[in-house]
Amino acid sequence: MRYLTDRKRAVGLGAAKSGTAHHWSMQMSSVALIVLVPLFVFTFGSILGSSYEEVTAYYARPFPAIVAALTLWVGMVHFKNGAQMAIEDYVHGLAGRLTIIVVTCLSYAIAATGVYAIARLAL
Repeated sequence: MRYLTDRKRAVGLGAAKSGTAHHWSMQMSSVALIVLVPLFVFTFGSILGSSYEEVTAYYARPFPAIVAALTLWVGMVHFKNGAQMAIEDYVHGLAGRLTIIVVTCLSYAIAATGVYAIARLAL
């Protein structure tokens, strides 16, 4: 092994080989949220404080329902990825792995419950 260069010795070592994909996932969800959050505030703000019948009629239209569902889903995926990165940095061992599992399950449960509620309103 002494004839190998430093680069050849380092290939395949160290990184989990998923850092670039994780980085791009965070970047794409950030850009999506830059667009979705103002749209959500604009669509949700106009119906805020209305009666139940008006809200169900409003969310029966596809645009507000899709914007709300996408904002919730992308927001929770972005939260999961960010929380996972922070947990990997600061919590180690079995506690870290269990915390990542709990945060992942919690974020997908919140997203699924919210999308289900929006679907119930829309239909």
